[in-house]
Amino acid sequence: MENQPLFTNDAIVFGLLMLALGFVFYTESKKTGFWPVFYKYIPGLLMCYLIPAIFNSVGLISADVSKTYFIASRYLLPASLVLLTISIDLKAVFNLGWRALVMFFTGTIGIVIGGPIAILIISTFSPETVGGAGFDAVWRGLATLAGSWIGGGANQAAMLEIYEYNQELYGGMVLVDIVVANIWMAIILLGIGKRKKIDNWLKADNTAINELQQKVQSFSEKISKIPTLTDLMLILMFAFVAVGLAHFGSEKISTFLNENFEAVSDPKSALSSFGSNFFWLISIATFIGILLSFTKAKNLEGAGASKIGSVFIYILVATIGMKMDLGKIFENPGLILIGLVWMAIHAGLLIVVAKLIKAPYFFLAVGSQANVGGAASAPVVAAAFHPSLATVGALLAVFGYVVGTYGAILCTELMKIASGA
Repeated sequence: MENQPLFTNDAIVFGLLMLALGFVFYTESKKTGFWPVFYKYIPGLLMCYLIPAIFNSVGLISADVSKTYFIASRYLLPASLVLLTISIDLKAVFNLGWRALVMFFTGTIGIVIGGPIAILIISTFSPETVGGAGFDAVWRGLATLAGSWIGGGANQAAMLEIYEYNQELYGGMVLVDIVVANIWMAIILLGIGKRKKIDNWLKADNTAINELQQKVQSFSEKISKIPTLTDLMLILMFAFVAVGLAHFGSEKISTFLNENFEAVSDPKSALSSFGSNFFWLISIATFIGILLSFTKAKNLEGAGASKIGSVFIYILVATIGMKMDLGKIFENPGLILIGLVWMAIHAGLLIVVAKLIKAPYFFLAVGSQANVGGAASAPVVAAAFHPSLATVGALLAVFGYVVGTYGAILCTELMKIASGA
């Protein structure tokens, strides 16, 4: 096997990821010396993401060989959503208001118009980069990026089927997806460390976000206690029973819909996202967490439910970082450039609208990641602001799956026109 990493055993890979996380948290806790200055400019969360990326780039580990990302996204992510949602005040989430939805749809529109504008810009000095004919046409391949960046993996697969892009060339588009989306996520994580300055520049109204954080924090402090072994076992029981139920439900629902509704089972259908197992997995886990927030189970927050949920989130961050190969940034410069211009348009539109409506950086970051990153990274970014906000990221990401294929089809038709096809 080409490019075989030094370590292929997942126990070793997981150990290295935990070493990276432990190193970041230990150094970030230092109050004197070099580290406080370092973390003043580079957020700890970004380091949790970059160190595994470096491990992958130098050939120590590989996301292509390791199953750690799959385990983290399919087991730890739904568990973390349950634990971070268990103490949520649903009314306070809805009180976040219209700005959250406006920024989400702004992110979607940024992707829809960003693709065709990027093609027009690149075609002025490098027409061969955006050319191609028949099933090799670049706009067909970019359709898969639109699906991924508005919805997720299911939408990406749907666009590959709908526009019948040459699958031998598809790997190049996957590379652009990974490189550009990960660079953008790194920039967003960097911005989290500067969020107060950004919010001041945006003249943002953080009232609703602060109220939600304060409610969760006050509740947590009120019921806070030293956790017993029983408390910890109950926390893990609720988390992983919910994961089991979510897996059971997602398999049953996706199988039923695929077998009984042609519009869902057809990969070319705009409704194919509803046949995605992962879509239902995240939806059910979030729903279970919300249901538990209306029961006495929410008192487990006092024993550290959200802290354990945060541990799972950080493990997921490390596995996402592991998918980034810094050396591949320059492997296909033409396509990478299209992706970077495309993402810059998405980002620019978000910044303009955030400035106009005085939306906090939180809404910009999560609105973007709910599109570009999907259910795997939107809760991560939201939780980086405060654990109580992870639910917002999950809900918006699920919404992204629903609109993903429709938005991607519109984007692709515009890209087809822009490329002169």
